[in-house]
Amino acid sequence: MPNPFEQVGHFLFFNTIQMKKLLLFLTLLLPASIWAQSAAVKKIQQMAKEDNQVMKHLDILCNRFGGRVAGSDAYENAAEWAIQCFEKWGLEVTTEEAGQTSVGFNRGGWWGYQTGEEQHTLHFVTPSYTSGTKGPQKGHVVIEPRTAEQVARVKHLLKGSWVLLNGHNRGWSFGYGPWWDNKRKEIITANAEAEKWNRQHAGEDGERKPIDDDTAPLFYNEMVEAGILGFVQKGTTPLTALYDRDVIGHNIPFDSLPTVPNIILDEYQFDHIYRMAKERRHVELNFDIRNHFKLGPVKYHNIIATIKGSKYPDEYVLVGAHLDAFDVATGGVDCGSGVSVVMEAARMISQSGAKPERTIVFILFAAEEFGLIGSQAWLKAHPDKADKISNMFNRDGGPMPYTSFSAPKSLVKEYEKIAEPIQELYPDYNFTIRELEPRQKPTELGGNDASTFAVAGIPALQMSEWTDVKGYGFSYGEIWHTERDTYQKSIPEYQEQAATAMALMVLGTANLSKKLPREEVYK
Repeated sequence: MPNPFEQVGHFLFFNTIQMKKLLLFLTLLLPASIWAQSAAVKKIQQMAKEDNQVMKHLDILCNRFGGRVAGSDAYENAAEWAIQCFEKWGLEVTTEEAGQTSVGFNRGGWWGYQTGEEQHTLHFVTPSYTSGTKGPQKGHVVIEPRTAEQVARVKHLLKGSWVLLNGHNRGWSFGYGPWWDNKRKEIITANAEAEKWNRQHAGEDGERKPIDDDTAPLFYNEMVEAGILGFVQKGTTPLTALYDRDVIGHNIPFDSLPTVPNIILDEYQFDHIYRMAKERRHVELNFDIRNHFKLGPVKYHNIIATIKGSKYPDEYVLVGAHLDAFDVATGGVDCGSGVSVVMEAARMISQSGAKPERTIVFILFAAEEFGLIGSQAWLKAHPDKADKISNMFNRDGGPMPYTSFSAPKSLVKEYEKIAEPIQELYPDYNFTIRELEPRQKPTELGGNDASTFAVAGIPALQMSEWTDVKGYGFSYGEIWHTERDTYQKSIPEYQEQAATAMALMVLGTANLSKKLPREEVYK
């Protein structure tokens, strides 16, 4: 009599073999790309946990190259390094000229001291593309004259002085050149008439005509010709320093560059020095500012790294951040936090073995801070690609984690699947897919490179990145364009999550069943 247990064993044995054969058969029926993409996603997850290099990229970008204003050696060095990285990771790399400056600019160190009755170290900055000192320069203080009569009263004091300007500086250099000369003449004439009227009607009901106290410096040319050492204006802490718009915007030639410094001094120190000067007390300032120009024109370039699509090579997913940064700090947040995330996402995708169906293009834009020049140049150079772009992902909002994405209605289910590995890796961030409410297509450029594409009607849907999920006390306003925009302000935990989420969302978008439908993005 046969053993019933043996019969059950034989049954299970043969059925297990048949099941394996069936699974193998089903596997062969499935497209190879599905299995490859699944393996790539797992590889990205592994790299995220064991080998996330986003902060390494940021360290090199900020602390080896520093601030990267377009037209500087630091920008060029950072661009060369990024090219080497992309090539090492196996991407196809090209550079494209985005624009040029009439001259270049490199920033050295800067120091300042108050001497005389009191001794203090001074807290100050200078905008990019403005003059430095001629070595350490010490001089007395003169309060800015606002009328021709006031100029006459201090004309012998101007030589060798530091002039305290009226008004509150917001980071820009004051204007100069023909347009400003005419504008100042108008104000000077109006001030003279007001001063004359006030003198003639002194004591009559206390009525006085106002004198313009905001536009500074009114007697720019006269004071420079008199031999002043430079101008000092107060600014709010943390100090903001932008650039000289006349040098950049009007392509000032080398022999017409500003020759005296434009200093933005901590408002508390400025007010104290101003009071001392009004009280005619002994106060001197000593500055050593190493701002250096170089002969131009100096060209700057976008860096483009590409992973070619395996199925739809002529359809694109764009991923961008701007490589340039203001240089009184090191551009750690604006936009080092973006560049490092984009570069790490590129590394993860490239080294995961992924074969994206659509072409992924990573772009480090030039001269975003000069007016979105790099992104506009790229789009102008590639009009044939505009209709073939599925989405443009851009990172330029600070070192926050990604917490959500609003997807077109017809793609919500697919994006929920794409987001699962992000949720699995980072459950604390509750990364959520929402349904997108179509919006009006913008008609004007906004504050970052994504707006260049949105104005052109190209989907530029971004992951939400404004929530300080774990309470690190981050404030974007504190560091935006200021001296505090350093490596330490980027939060490693958030940066690592953002790089991983970027990699997975970009790869998933490249593998969607269709491009993002524009009628579901814009009304």
